[in-house]
Amino acid sequence: QVQLVESGGGLVQAGGSLRLSCAASGRTFNTIAWFRQAPGKEREFVAGDTWSGRLTDYADSVKGRFIISRDNAKNTMILQMNSVKPEDTALYSCASRTGSFTRTSSLYEYWGQGTQVTVSS
Repeated sequence: QVQLVESGGGLVQAGGSLRLSCAASGRTFNTIAWFRQAPGKEREFVAGDTWSGRLTDYADSVKGRFIISRDNAKNTMILQMNSVKPEDTALYSCASRTGSFTRTSSLYEYWGQGTQVTVSS
């Protein structure tokens, strides 16, 4: 089992920044990723990384604005959100899987409970 706990969500003005954390515990895994889901919309991939750091991927909608990084000492994945836009408003969840990297959410085995991000215009 893998336990994932997200934190850092909240209300932020457009153009501002927010830092999300995903603390992982339990068995080891290879891939961890952030997804988001806005009301009435499908869940979508945001950013992902292999725990080794050899592969990092971003959705086009966040490329150049969001940065994913790891704090290995704390077993935590960070999503730094910069220049946020109202369309970034969503429930953000981190997920992990033991297999290779993929953007397909249904292939992720473990999920956190999510943290809400709201961007005001």
